[in-house]
Amino acid sequence: MNELHVDDLTLRVRESRRRKTLEITVDRGGELVIAAPLGTDPARMRTFVTEKRGWIYKKLAEKAERHRQLPKKEYVDGEGFLYLGRSHRLKIVSSSEQTVPLKLDGGRFRIREDVLENAREHFIQWYTDRASDWLTRQVSGHARRLGLNPAGVKVQDLGFRWGSCGRGQWLYFHWKTILLPRSIAEYVAVHELIHLHEPHHTPEFWRRLERAMPDYDQRKRWLALHGIEVEGV
Repeated sequence: MNELHVDDLTLRVRESRRRKTLEITVDRGGELVIAAPLGTDPARMRTFVTEKRGWIYKKLAEKAERHRQLPKKEYVDGEGFLYLGRSHRLKIVSSSEQTVPLKLDGGRFRIREDVLENAREHFIQWYTDRASDWLTRQVSGHARRLGLNPAGVKVQDLGFRWGSCGRGQWLYFHWKTILLPRSIAEYVAVHELIHLHEPHHTPEFWRRLERAMPDYDQRKRWLALHGIEVEGV
C-alpha cells in the first residue's frame, strides 16, 4: 500500500518491521507521510488520521507559511537587518571610516562601500562568527547544568533546519539562529542538547526538554509561527 486517502488528505504510507506505533509527519516538500508497523490494517490508519486531522491541517498551514516568498534584502542605507531578535539599520560608509568590511556599532550595521558587491557574503560570515560564539556559550552553560558533554558547536547553512545533533556528539546550528530573539535561539540550543540523550522526538525527549526548559512549548510555538519572519540576507 503506497498511499492512504482520507477525505481531502493523501498520505504516503511508510511501513517498517521495526516500528511499533503510528506517526504522521510533514516532509520538507509539504507531503504527508504516515509511518506504520508492517501489515497495519488500513482502517486503523484511517482512524488515526481522522483523529489527528486538526493537527495535520495546522502543520500544513505552518509549512505553507514557511515557504511563502519573502522580499529580498537590499544593501542600502536604512535597510534593517536582524541580530538576536532586534532590527538594526544599515549605514554605508567609506573605506576610510573603518578597517573591517562589516560591523555592528552604535546600534547600526556599518558596511564599507567598496565591499557592497559581496555584501551578502560578508553578512553571512559576520552572522556565522557571532552565532558560533553565542551558541557555544549557550551550549556550554546548559550542558554543565544538564550533565551533558557535547563535542562542540558548528555553524553552517542547514537549509530548512535550525539545528541538528550529528555524529560524535557534535551540535550543528543554522547561522540564521543568531537572528532569532535570545529566548528562541536559546530554545534551539537546548532542543539540540536534549538530542544527545534522545535522538528522536519521543515522549521521553519532550519530557526531558520540559524538565530542562519548563516553558519550552511556548518558545517552540513561537518558532513554528514566526520563524518564517526571520529573514536572511
